[in-house]
Amino acid sequence: MLTVGLTGGIGAGKSEVSRLLVEHGAVLIDADRIAREVVAPGTPGLAAVVDAFGPDILAADGGLDRPRLGSIVFADPEKLAVLNSIVHPLVRDRSRELERAVPEDAVVVHDVPLLTENGLAPLYDVVIVVDASPRTQLDRLVRLRGMTEEDAHARMAAQATREQRREIADIVIDNDVPLDALRERVAEVWDDLARRARQGSAGAE
Repeated sequence: MLTVGLTGGIGAGKSEVSRLLVEHGAVLIDADRIAREVVAPGTPGLAAVVDAFGPDILAADGGLDRPRLGSIVFADPEKLAVLNSIVHPLVRDRSRELERAVPEDAVVVHDVPLLTENGLAPLYDVVIVVDASPRTQLDRLVRLRGMTEEDAHARMAAQATREQRREIADIVIDNDVPLDALRERVAEVWDDLARRARQGSAGAE
């Protein structure tokens, strides 16, 4: 098995790269999706979040009011750290559980938005960073996601810098390019990952 950590700044196009890798045969483990699962209604994770932040962070349907919680934690680093201390171990454990269920020769791609910020690079055999210029990121966030420029700049500023992400990368995928060029680059990367997985599998026999 080859474990791949996939990350990139907001608006860099990481989701498109993960989708293309899955088309080639990768097994995707999406940290964002798991983070939602572990605090779904009725879970111990949600109960722990409510214990920490109070019942006001619940929506009318009993689920997590994400915008309200976000407004609390992103304005206070200490509260964000408390939330992360609850959610991150649950995400890690669920990710490992999913990983154990895949074939031994699989390429397992962990889509982890905050891989750089949380110092997670050593957990993976290969780290891929999807890179785009700040101008491209801003355009996508405003044009495609409907953010204001102010909100987009704030979200970008809250993440690791472009340079910090590139420092931990084994492979960089430039996404300041048309989709056809991105497809070609991802195909090249896939061939590399599949080769590494085969070598690892052969070495384990």
